[in-house]
Amino acid sequence: MTTLRTPGPTLGVVGGGQLGRMLAEAAAPLGVEVVVLDPTPDCPAAPVARDQIVAEFDDEAGIRELAARADVLTFEIELADQDVLGRVSEDSGTPVHPDPATLETIHDKLVQKRALEDAGVPVPPFRGVEDADDVREAIDDYGAPVMLKARTGGYDGRGNVPVESKADAEDALESVAGPAMVESFVDFEREISVIAVKGDGETAAFPIGENVHEDEILRETIVPAGSDEAVEERALEVAEDVLEVMDGRGVYGIELFETSEALRASEDSSGRSPRERDGDVLLNEIAPRPHNSGHWTIEGAQSSQFEQHARAVLGWPLAATDLRSPTVSVNLLGDVDEPRDAELRNLDRVLETPAANLHWYGKRQVRPLRKMGHVTIAGREGETTDDLLETARELERAVTFTSE
Repeated sequence: MTTLRTPGPTLGVVGGGQLGRMLAEAAAPLGVEVVVLDPTPDCPAAPVARDQIVAEFDDEAGIRELAARADVLTFEIELADQDVLGRVSEDSGTPVHPDPATLETIHDKLVQKRALEDAGVPVPPFRGVEDADDVREAIDDYGAPVMLKARTGGYDGRGNVPVESKADAEDALESVAGPAMVESFVDFEREISVIAVKGDGETAAFPIGENVHEDEILRETIVPAGSDEAVEERALEVAEDVLEVMDGRGVYGIELFETSEALRASEDSSGRSPRERDGDVLLNEIAPRPHNSGHWTIEGAQSSQFEQHARAVLGWPLAATDLRSPTVSVNLLGDVDEPRDAELRNLDRVLETPAANLHWYGKRQVRPLRKMGHVTIAGREGETTDDLLETARELERAVTFTSE
């Protein structure tokens, strides 16, 4: 039985960026307090969290302090150290969700893909590469272009390098600057994602979102997606299979490719003979935390991904995930050429637009293409996703961080 008193339970969150900020905002109405650990003083989550511990994401002393003040530990950034979290949890008795073992699997994209493939989750053809000759061999087998990915540390497009020809292999490896893997380039119809939740003996998933990326960075999410019913059902099946592989409760952002036809691999990562990948949905990547493509849920669904994450890691019953109305979310990115103090101008149009919801992340410095906030528009009667997307794009174009 779930009970509540004041003060309520405390979530200790490794990371205090915009995800930690929105998690704290969602936890407060539930009576749940949040303490974040982040190396940036007065981090984005600090104004809405109960407290902040200023320490690096892998600082064991800091994480031990966090565990001493929390009922459950979680993380909003993959830079959290799974070994430190595991030791602290074992010594303190404070559980960590998702489990550090899941974070270990996610940290290395090659390990992640192998685990998912072994579980039967459909993934693009892939392999690890050690040198330029390996990349060129992959091009021979998969065709050009291929996608070269840093095995660790990459996010928001960082560490992903398209390799257009064999002549580009050495330069691409140098730009990744570390252990790498190659994936077959996926000719997709659209990019979609499922925000899935693993609770205490139950799972849930939000309606599928359609994502628009530019320069490998998410720009827009449209819900419902333009996929047909069969693809949506397949995507939800794949999401359930992914949750089976992941250990520990919480929200998982599951990014997928919708393809026009099943891909045929030259060989899989184990060198087995050619075979057809099943279905029209292929897994791209997984985030073991709330995800940018799920921000629309704050206004567009019966519950938000952040409320669900709080409920899940605490072991509370999950909430409904039904769609309230067609919804579009657009990111507000830094439109500057170099870092400067953050000042977003021309906001009146956003603030005056009915059903437009501004989310400001509280970052003090804007950098080129840095995620600074987002705007979500929940549809009213008679409005289509095309209508909402047109309005959202107009609002995004109206605001600027420049002084011109």
